[in-house]
Amino acid sequence: MRSDDFHARRRTQRDNGLTGKESASQAEPARVTSRGVKYWSGGTIPLIAPDLLGGIIASAADVSLVISDVGEILSVLVNPVHDSFEKLSHWEGRDIREVLTRESHAKIDRILESLGTGDELSPAIEVNHADNGTWEFPVRYTFHHIGPDGALLMLGRDLRPVAEMQQQLVRAQLALERDYEAHREFDTRYRVLLETTREPLVFASVSTGRVSDANGAAATQLGVKRDDLAGQSLADLFDTDSAAPDLIDRLSTEAMAEGGSGLALVTARTRQPVIVHPSLFRAGGSRMFLLRFERMGTEEPAPDELAENLAALYHQGPEAIVFTDREGLIRSANEEFLTLADVALPGLVKGKSLGDFLMRGAVDLKVMIDNAARTGQMRLYTTKVQSSFGSQVAVEVSTTWLNDRTHPCMVFVLRDASRAEALRKSGVAMSEAGVKSVMELVGSASLKDIVAETTDVVEKMCIETAVELTRNNRVAAAEMLGLSRQSLYVKLRKYGLIARDAD
Repeated sequence: MRSDDFHARRRTQRDNGLTGKESASQAEPARVTSRGVKYWSGGTIPLIAPDLLGGIIASAADVSLVISDVGEILSVLVNPVHDSFEKLSHWEGRDIREVLTRESHAKIDRILESLGTGDELSPAIEVNHADNGTWEFPVRYTFHHIGPDGALLMLGRDLRPVAEMQQQLVRAQLALERDYEAHREFDTRYRVLLETTREPLVFASVSTGRVSDANGAAATQLGVKRDDLAGQSLADLFDTDSAAPDLIDRLSTEAMAEGGSGLALVTARTRQPVIVHPSLFRAGGSRMFLLRFERMGTEEPAPDELAENLAALYHQGPEAIVFTDREGLIRSANEEFLTLADVALPGLVKGKSLGDFLMRGAVDLKVMIDNAARTGQMRLYTTKVQSSFGSQVAVEVSTTWLNDRTHPCMVFVLRDASRAEALRKSGVAMSEAGVKSVMELVGSASLKDIVAETTDVVEKMCIETAVELTRNNRVAAAEMLGLSRQSLYVKLRKYGLIARDAD
């Protein structure tokens, strides 16, 4: 805007302010000073000289752009006190999209479309400037019409301080999250350590003399529920004779003494003499006690000789030993069982069913488990162990049900019976009593009748034993005897065992 045009418009405005009601009403917000200069007191702004307007706009915004209705940058003004911007005069004459990041193009396009359709402009948008990909910064622009040719004035506020503050807040939040996770991790470790240790431990405040935390062993030692232990006074937990009013001072003195032997006290509820070993530390600005209890007169427990011997027998004994749960799933097995089953590593059998390694599978396993669970043990059961490669080894199994513990289990002891079976097959002498009973039949019956009678007796005894072992499970008994179900039913009727089972 030229200076003579400015003065001409100013004279016209002054003349209009002196004549006509409409002109007077338009000039009403302004007031005249003693020097004759007009200032605005309302929404009307007086004309500003062109040489002053550029400085005002540059100072009012961090960066100002004048763009055409097609997006060409006509002018660039940078706040002189804003030293973070470099010279941006090389932007003039370029399309504004060339100095914006790709995601900001759509925002500028919407503004220019609104300008072409006459719609109301968006109050403000946030875009990211980029110059040749070397640097990038966010700016918040407001838009203002400045002429009939559709030019727009963009007043921008640098958002880098805001973005930096947001990044600082995000980093602080992430640091808080990491600290919180670390706190949770340490708290979990503390809880696990406190509960798994068998030594009674109590945390107490030195200033208040009250319990802040304790483990289950300490609650049992003191005869108080753990939930009720927190907040109780230390003096109330011990006998009044042993816990004098100066208990806290005595604990502090003992904690600071080198090589202290502990304080001899008596618990108030369980009436047990204990030796308290205090340790003093500071946490969160407060002094705390860590009290360890030791029963008076107790000695360090000697190693359990029986447990050591049983462990040695399990690992070095000649019999295969297998521990399973109530369903027969293997929990552990020694080296001898791995040798019988031709398995290389213990992990290959752990979690599998023991029936997978027996000749008759689930039938053998169910017979042994049911009988052991009913009577506590099953002394002898003959079957075969089937290895991973298909070979079979005859074994004699004894089963024990250990139910009087937190985790009950079945214990199977398997003895290799292949050598004894070979000896029996080669011919084993009949017992003297058996020979005598057979000899008594000689003369009273023919040889054929004697053999038939003894065969029937043995057959009946075997069937009765199989039915009893399987608890009258005919399918399992037939499989155990190597008979078909139909043959077993025929023999049961022959020996009158069906009627007995029904009774």
